Amino acid sequence: MEATSPHCLICVLTVSPSRSQFFKGDCVSLSCEEDNSSAGWTVRRNTTRETRTQCDEWGKPAGSTCNISYLVPEDSGVYWCEWREGAASSSIQLTVTGGSVILQSPVLPVMEGDDVTLSCHTKTAPSNVEAVFYKDGFFIRTEPAGHMTLHHVTSSDEGLYRCSISGHGESPSSRISVSGKPSTTSGPSTPSGPSTPSGPTTSPSPTSVSPPHTPHFVPYVLLSLACVIVVVLLVLILVLLVRRHVQRKSEGDQEARGEGFTDSDVKISHQCQKNRSDRGEIVCLCSRLSIYKH
Repeated sequence: MEATSPHCLICVLTVSPSRSQFFKGDCVSLSCEEDNSSAGWTVRRNTTRETRTQCDEWGKPAGSTCNISYLVPEDSGVYWCEWREGAASSSIQLTVTGGSVILQSPVLPVMEGDDVTLSCHTKTAPSNVEAVFYKDGFFIRTEPAGHMTLHHVTSSDEGLYRCSISGHGESPSSRISVSGKPSTTSGPSTPSGPSTPSGPTTSPSPTSVSPPHTPHFVPYVLLSLACVIVVVLLVLILVLLVRRHVQRKSEGDQEARGEGFTDSDVKISHQCQKNRSDRGEIVCLCSRLSIYKH
């Protein structure tokens, strides 16, 4: 009887203890789990020193499980399950640090809407120690007990997270991925085979702490307000100058007329005088007299 084809099955690589970061000297168990039977699956990995090597070259295989009893930083890399005929599960990233601080975070993508708790641990200090958390290199907040919970996660919560503990150092960065909730209205479908990892990936080095961004629109609002004030002041000054110019021109016109008299200031009178000419005729002489009022 032939074995069931794995292309119709879904295999998941599980990690115990369930976290993506480990201290040097820790142990870990990697298991390929699938709906019906995990037989025929083996754990493989890519690291900076090797590619597509299987469990018996760096761990102790036990069926579809691979155990590593003593982790070293060189064990950091990408791990996945692979069927003997070539099908593969989704991959996970494991990081082994020689430092004294790790971030405990989910290994697999978390479901949208779920709560996710991140914990910062040291190798020597007690578990509940004040820790500072960062996302993509930016400060999030400080937690006095060393635990931070993200409530009702969405795709905006995806990113690289790390933590630091005063006097002990900081952890490597780990990526948190958020997957959408499966649709309940669509009909059944046949899952396709998982993709094969293309090569090893390394976790990004921690970046320096940067202060929160100041909104970029604030300087533009202040600059626009200042420009409006300057324009209003210039308009007022221009109006005052025009009014002063008109007033001076009016005064100059009055001075140019030499403070002239109007008709009401002049009184015209006529005077007539009778005189006798040499021939004895009577002649009337009239004169016009203008009197100006002051």
